[in-house]
Formats: sequence, C-alpha cells, structure tokens
Amino acid sequence: MALIKSVRGFTPKIGKDCFLADNATIVGDVTMGDECSVWFNAVLRGDVNTITIGDRVNIQDGTVLHTLYEKSTIEIGNDVSIGHNVTIHGAKVHDFALIGMGSILLDHAEVGEGAIVAAGSVVTGKTKIGANEMWGGVPAHFIKMVDPAQSREINVKIARNYLMYSRWYETDDNSSKE
Repeated sequence: MALIKSVRGFTPKIGKDCFLADNATIVGDVTMGDECSVWFNAVLRGDVNTITIGDRVNIQDGTVLHTLYEKSTIEIGNDVSIGHNVTIHGAKVHDFALIGMGSILLDHAEVGEGAIVAAGSVVTGKTKIGANEMWGGVPAHFIKMVDPAQSREINVKIARNYLMYSRWYETDDNSSKE
C-alpha cells in the first residue's frame, strides 16, 4: 500500500480511480485529480508547499516532485505524462505535455500545453517553454515546433495506456491461471 502521510496539518487528496503503486509516497499538501497513476518509488512531497495534479496524469517510476518553502508550487494539468526518474521542483506543466525520462524541471519553469521536454533535459529555473514546443539538452533549449494535433494525440494515448497499465494491478492475484 502506498505511503500517504499528513504533515503540518495537510493531508493528500486523491481523486477517483487513481492507481498508487505499493511503494509510492504522497505527503502533505498534494491534490490529485481523477484517473491518475503514481508508479513505483515515485515521491510527491508536499511538505513545504502545494502540489496540484490534474486528471489522467501518469507519474512514472522514480519521479520526485517537491517545491521551495513559501516560494514555489507545482501545478500539473490534465493528460500529462511524466517519464521515469523525472525531478520536478516547483514548476508548472500545462495540459497534454510530455516530460521525458530523467528530465529535471527547476523552480518557476513552465512547460506549455502540448509541449515536449526530451529525455535527460535540464529545464533551468524561470524557463518558459511555449505551447507545442520541443525542448531538449543540458541546459534545455528550443529544438522545434511540434504539430498540436499530433502532440495531443500522442499524449492522450500515453495517458490512456498508463490508465490501462494501472488496471493490471487491481487484482489481488497477479499470478497466471492454469
């Protein structure tokens, strides 16, 4: 069972039909929408400030979300995919964005609707990534525009896939039947 812990008088609020992996950790001032998934070893640490997550967001294995005390918050829109081992520290991610594996988003960075942050990128503090832009590198820089319809389609598909994957874990007996 996931560790859901109150701190400083804040208790996480989890939406309907969410999947929380057995060793996911969700602490403090965290509000999560419906049909989200928080995967193995992910940590959402709302102990020093607010973390707000929309609907159908998948937060993949090893990801860490945290903020600065009284200085930054995290806001994540709907249908967002956050890849494995991502660190988001006090940043905002708009609807239909994709944050690639191993990326780092620092305080007050903003990722626009339908934008893509390539795997392994470091988005420095206060960086503004526009809607439907692809950024990558260390530090992250603009690479190209992405087709809005294609970006939305890909990100909705990934969000739906992760919802499907989470349903695989609903049964108590995951062993194969003879």
